[in-house]
Formats: sequence, structure tokens, C-alpha cells
Amino acid sequence: MKVRALSVQNFRLLENVEICLEDDTTLVVGRNNSGKTSMTELFRRLLADSSPRFRLEDFSLGSHERFWEAWQLSRNNEEENAVRERLPEISISMNVEYAENEELGTLSDFIVDLNDACTTTIIVVTYALSAGKISSLFAELSDDRRVFFRALRERVPKLFEARVEAKDPNDLMNTKLLDSVSLKAVVQFGFINAQRAVDDATNKEKAVLGKVFERLFTSASAAGAGPDEQERAEALKTAVEGVRAQIDIDFNAQLGALSPTFALFGYPGLSDPQLQTETQLDVQQLLSNHTTVTYSGPDPEGINLPESYNGLGTRNLIFILLKLFELFREYTTRQPESGVHLIFIEEPEAHLHPQMQTVFIRQLNQIRSMFEERYNGGNSWPVQFVVTTHSSHIANEVPFDAMRYFLARPREVGSNILTTQSKDLRTGLSGEEPETRAFLHQYMTLTRCDLLFADCAVLVEGTTERLILPAVIAKYDEQNNSKLSAKYLSIMEVGGAYAYLFYNLVDFLDLRTLIITDLDSVRSTRNANGHARWTKCLVSQGSRSSNSSVKRWFEPYGGNSTTLQELLIKSDAEKSQGCRRIAYQIPQAEGDACGRSFEDAFILANSNKFSVSGPTEAERESQSWEIAKDVQKSEFALRFAIGDTEWTIPRYIEQGLGWLAQVENNSPEPDEVEPPSAENANG
Repeated sequence: MKVRALSVQNFRLLENVEICLEDDTTLVVGRNNSGKTSMTELFRRLLADSSPRFRLEDFSLGSHERFWEAWQLSRNNEEENAVRERLPEISISMNVEYAENEELGTLSDFIVDLNDACTTTIIVVTYALSAGKISSLFAELSDDRRVFFRALRERVPKLFEARVEAKDPNDLMNTKLLDSVSLKAVVQFGFINAQRAVDDATNKEKAVLGKVFERLFTSASAAGAGPDEQERAEALKTAVEGVRAQIDIDFNAQLGALSPTFALFGYPGLSDPQLQTETQLDVQQLLSNHTTVTYSGPDPEGINLPESYNGLGTRNLIFILLKLFELFREYTTRQPESGVHLIFIEEPEAHLHPQMQTVFIRQLNQIRSMFEERYNGGNSWPVQFVVTTHSSHIANEVPFDAMRYFLARPREVGSNILTTQSKDLRTGLSGEEPETRAFLHQYMTLTRCDLLFADCAVLVEGTTERLILPAVIAKYDEQNNSKLSAKYLSIMEVGGAYAYLFYNLVDFLDLRTLIITDLDSVRSTRNANGHARWTKCLVSQGSRSSNSSVKRWFEPYGGNSTTLQELLIKSDAEKSQGCRRIAYQIPQAEGDACGRSFEDAFILANSNKFSVSGPTEAERESQSWEIAKDVQKSEFALRFAIGDTEWTIPRYIEQGLGWLAQVENNSPEPDEVEPPSAENANG
């Protein structure tokens, strides 16, 4: 059986989010504060804790008004059901799919439908107001909104509780009330947090790995553990018992030598018992509190190095692998076995260099297979990993189908309350041709693209633009008092022939994107055999553009009927489509010459630097064309990016950056820090 879909309502940014899970690994990506950590935190608190508690601030900001509205209904003596329906609830819904002939085991309690053909059940965990507590929640509340929400902040953790239900997927009104014990018997949860404490090298250093070994010992001692594991656990206990007995003998002998000293004070007296000691040693406490993991030094008989002396990346990787093994052992030793094991891994890239990041995500499923073969007798470990990451190296190793993209957007037009939108790349790019999907993924992998984590992006034509664009942006910011340089801006070199392939992707990601490309003017000529062909030429002599991105912008279904003259007079509105805008060469001044590529456009914009001084437009165009022919692109870009920085930005790029700078600087609801208080949000 597998968890096919997760749905979350009213927790922080996750006001209404649904994600589908893969059979093995699902990767959740997105910008900072888009809700990734909130999702993991909700599962940890609502499903892992025995008695979960939430604060008012944990409810989505968009749902806070419903508390006020429910109170108004209660004041007006509306029916209790109407009041309760208006109150917000935090909930998780899981769609669990099972095979037709599969042994259901603990899942059978959650199957409430009578349809033999149905192989899905829905498990819902809800954090809601307890039965009969409406009057307690709304007792003696003030009309002052600030005071109202301050009072609710104290009452919500006390009066709300979690409940578990099974629902019929064919009839959602057909439900069955269960408990958290039944849920944990069906779905086992595991968490590997982003804050793993492996970087604590203070005097109070935590024995992080020692605690993992303690839990491994607990699993090996469980009734469901295999004979080999139980034998090792007993051997550990025997070893500790031998140490304890020897300590008692030696310590009491030394203590007896102190008896004359005690006798000076009249102890032991006639009726006083002889002083003895008994040492209590516990294997688990030894592993957790009194055992440190060390690393062998160069001399086998010399000192060992403490855990904190190893690199953070190595320690982080060792911890994740040991934690995975611990969770695996917990699953295999549990009786009865859970049907599904869901493990959340937060930001595995912490402290890992790029190559190690790619190897980790690539080998994650191999780790599962190895555990099954070596430590579980070849029996299946039905684990599903949900990995959240900010790493483009990890993201580019996972196919689009396994990615879920989180994006924080205003709840509605004009609202300053943000909510998470979850975008499934499997369905979002389903309309693309397989070749296009393969190209996009391969290109993003090869270029280590970070589109999935950027606030905005610029797709550029070639090497020259890519190298000089940071300097162009810095100059634009200085001249226009903008802050493009401070944004999480992704610059990708894609070429005019391929940029259009990214149009649907950036639309789907809702990523504000500027495409800087070339006009690439051509004219119709005939070769020696009399066959027609398009030949590159000066803009003033051309009739069409050969640039695929330009053509697909104005003629998305193919064709090349738009003339150069029409392209040169296109308005800003025509160059903008949703979250993207195209920028290609236009005259630096009205009526002036127009460049065909970045190089000759830059030359025309800075004619005094290149001795372009023809009296006519045609002469200046021809001079810049000839100079651009001999330009070494990389040398040209580095010269003006580093050496000579006194120049004018070509007009078409300046207009494009102006559009890009208009992106609103919304601050998402924090997802990894203290949530805003209810009074600030609603006061």
C-alpha cells in the first residue's frame, strides 16, 4: 500500500494545499518561506506527537477572521452546528491506496466503504474545537479585536484537540471515528530534521550519534527484532552487567578502606548497617549519555578523535544514514508491521559539497534496497521519502515527475496575506512533448540551473550577455535606485534557438522572467542553384527575424510572417505575456540605427568608445556591424564588465530590466521562524 496524496488545510501558509506522492521519493522544492518546512512541521506535530497542541498563530492568517465570524454567530444564538462549521480547523488528509488482493492488516479498520472495486481509503486527522466547548471558547470576550484574539490565544491550546477519522472515498459523509494509536499502526512516520545539531562543538556538545545508537539498541531489543539483533542486544547487556559487578567489588573494597575514618564519627554503630554501594548501569543511558563516537587517528594505539573533529559534511551524512537505519529498524521490529512508512527528510544538503548532494539523492532508493537485502531477508520496506530542499544540485538529479513546487502567493488580488500554492510538475508539464521535457531537464541538470528557487530570472542569448549582465544590473540599480542586485535572480544562458522551450515552464512556475535575445535580422536570397534561403544582414536591409524565441513569442504556433518593421514598433504590452517579457534590439534613440545582436547594439549605444561617427544612420549601422564581426565575445564582455565600466546600457535591455524591477517585494509569512502574532495580523 502507498500514500497517494496529502492534503493540508489551515496551517500557517498551507491554507489549502494538496500534493501527490511518488512510490519512492517525492522532492519538494521552492523559494524560501514558501511552506516547505511548515508541511514537515505539521506532520511532526499532528501525527508524531501523542497529544498535539497548536497556537492560534499556527492557524493560517486567512482563517483568523473565521474565529471572529463564529463568535458573532454564537452571540446571535445561532445553532451550534452553524458556529462549529464556521470555526477553522487544521487538518491533514491522506489518500491510501492498496492492492486488490493485498493483506490489509491494520488498515482494515480504516476501510469503511462497501465497494469491492474500491482500493482507496481516506484518513483524516483534524485539530478542532472539542465537543461541547463553544461556550468556553467564546465566554466573556471583548468587542475589541486585539483583546479578542489575545484571549483566543490562551484558549485555543486548551480547548482544541486532534481526532482521527476514516472516510469513504465514494461518500465523504460515511465516516468512522478512530484514534491516534490506530493511525500509527497503519502509517509509521519518521523525521530527519534540518537542524541536526552536528555542528555543535561547544563544551556542552551533544552526543548526537550516541543517541542514534541508543535508539538502534532499543530496536534490536524489541520483541519483533530478528534473532541476530536480539543476540547482539543481549551480549551488550551481559557486557555491561560484567562491568557493573566488577565495579561493585572494586568500589566496595576501596570504600571499606575508608571505614576507620567513618569510625571516628561513631559510624557504623552497633545497630547501623555496613555501608555498601550498588552500581546501576543501563545500556540505553550508557549509549545516550555516556558514550561518544570517535574516529580513529593515524596511530591505531594512539588517541581517537572526537565526533566534533570530523568535517560537518561527513558528520551530517553519517547522521542521516544512521538515522535512516534507525527508522528502518523501528519499522521492521514493530509488531504488527505498519502498512506504510513515510519519512520526511529536511534539507539533506546541509554542509554537503555539490557532488555529495547529487550522490545522496541519487543513492537514496539504493539505500532502501540495500537495507531490504542485507537486513530484512529480502522483504520489502514500503518506505516513501518526502525530501525538502533548497539545493539545485539535488533538484536537478530528480525527474520533473517527482517534483512538487511550492510557491507563496497573495490569497486573493490585492491581499497582503500569502498562501502556499503547490504545483505538480508531472501534471503541469504534461502538455509538453516528451522531447521538450527531456531537453528541459537535461539542460537544467547540465547548467546547474536554479530556476526552482529564484525570485525572478533572466534568460540570455549567449556568453557575452551572461558575463556582462551582472555589471549591467548593478549599473541599472545605481542609476534607477532599484534593488535588482539584491533579489534572488537566476541568469541562464539558453540561446535564441531554445529560450522558447522555457516559456511554458516559467509560466507554470509563475516565475517573473525576462528573455533577452537577439533580433537576428535576415533577408531572402538565392544560392548558386537558384534556391531561396534566408541570409543574415543589417537590420535596415532585412525583412524577417530568424530567432526562434522572437518568432514563437508573436506566433506561438509556428510561422514567420511578422516583419522586422513590425517587430521594431511592438509596444511594451505586446512584449509582455503574463509573468514573462521579451527584450530584443531596438534603436537606441528614435530614428537611429538598430543593432542585430548584443555586440553591435552595445557599440551603437556607446559609439564614442568605438569611433562610430558616421553622419547617417546607415553608416553608423554598417560601422557597428563591421566592428562586431571581429569581437571576441568573452574578451568583449570581460572588458566592459571589469575593466571599462563607464558605458551606456543598450536601450532594449534597460527597458527589460525596468519591467523586471517592477516585481513586488512581498514578504511571505515566515515558515521557519516565529509566526506573526494574531493581534498584529488582525488588529
